[in-house]
Amino acid sequence: MKLKKKMVTLSLAAMMSVGTVTATLPTNAFADKLGDLESQSEELKKEQSNIDSQIDKSQKEIERLVGEQEDAKTAVERLTKEISDAEAQIDEKNKEIEAKKAEIKKLEQEIEDLKERIKQRNELLKDRARSMQESGGTVNYIDVLLGAQSFSDFIGRVGAVATIVEADQEIVRQQEEDKKSLEQKQAKVKEDLASLEGMRKELEKMKANLDNQKKEKANLITILKEEEDHHHAEKISGEEEKELLAAQEKAVAKAIQEEKDRQAEAARKAEEARQAELARQAEAKKAAEAAKSAKQNAGTTSSSGNSGSDSSSESSGGQEQVQTPPPSSGDWIRPSAGVLTSGLGQRWGSYHAGIDLAAAGTVPIYAAADGVVIQSYHSSSYGEVVFIAHSINGQTYTTVYAHMRSGSRSVSNGQTVSQGQQIGLMGNTGQSTGQHLHFELHKGGWNQSKSNAINPVGIVPL
Repeated sequence: MKLKKKMVTLSLAAMMSVGTVTATLPTNAFADKLGDLESQSEELKKEQSNIDSQIDKSQKEIERLVGEQEDAKTAVERLTKEISDAEAQIDEKNKEIEAKKAEIKKLEQEIEDLKERIKQRNELLKDRARSMQESGGTVNYIDVLLGAQSFSDFIGRVGAVATIVEADQEIVRQQEEDKKSLEQKQAKVKEDLASLEGMRKELEKMKANLDNQKKEKANLITILKEEEDHHHAEKISGEEEKELLAAQEKAVAKAIQEEKDRQAEAARKAEEARQAELARQAEAKKAAEAAKSAKQNAGTTSSSGNSGSDSSSESSGGQEQVQTPPPSSGDWIRPSAGVLTSGLGQRWGSYHAGIDLAAAGTVPIYAAADGVVIQSYHSSSYGEVVFIAHSINGQTYTTVYAHMRSGSRSVSNGQTVSQGQQIGLMGNTGQSTGQHLHFELHKGGWNQSKSNAINPVGIVPL
């Protein structure tokens, strides 16, 4: 009888211990997880306390970049003006060349006319010389004078001879002047032609300079664009960062509250299970005592059957033990379809804090794990973007889904999302060069420096 009483006592103690452990284990697990979340919330608060200095630093960087862009724009404007001036000079040179060509053409016609006059005078002089040669030269003039019938006739003949001689001399003089003029005009034509050639060379030089300036302008624009892309890709303004960190703290706070609610619910269920177990144990104890009393009163000595009955009761109690559900596995899923076109690391002279998945058509984007939406909005750099906070096995993660299609975001700030829930469509908004998903994974909270960014490859199935 003592042995049986001792076994019953040990059985009850064991059952009570099982109930206590059953109620205590999930509470401790939740408390540990809650402590981790609260610690992460404190870290976020500390990080937010430094946001002003970060904003100031970011603002200075932005001002520096803006200053460089302004300088580049000024250079572009200067180049544009120089190109415009060069084009105006080229137009002016073209007009001068056309005018010079017209002048040369006119001069060439005058030269042709002058050549014709010289040719005619040469024929006249040749005829006069031939006549003089046939008549004996100046004897003809003496015969003309001696043949005068009177003095007045002689005077008239002298005047006529003088006129003829003077005419001959005038022809010779004009011939010499025309020849001189012809030589001068021919020299002027050569000079004008040389000047025209010089203008053409100057024009060609201007064109070459213009081409170089255009190339410089194109290169400058390209460099400016690359600089802008490098320094602004996946970057946001200080005000956006401040709002994002504030929203991030709220999302973590909501996760903490949800964890508290789950803890309270688990504790309530554990308490109900403990009370039910205590009631069952009390009922079993009462039944055992009643059976014992009945046997004593009946004078029954068969202890083996009672032992079997007690053992059966204890076994039945073990089978009804309530266990908490297993914790989430924390597995990630692929956020979208597509080809991995760019990984985490240095790219184009700057740090690429995530991966790019590219695909054509209408491509859904899914939440990679359960979480709370930190921010769902349009960013100048990320474009249409969603930030989600996750708590997996006591560790906080942040995922970023950027460059979504305009108008496709289907979740809002503070919303709880489930793994695999569609949150948008792949797009090409913000600082993007083609349709793709820019996906970031941060161990902890997101920050402007991307110091918490980790490589999703090997963690998220890609």
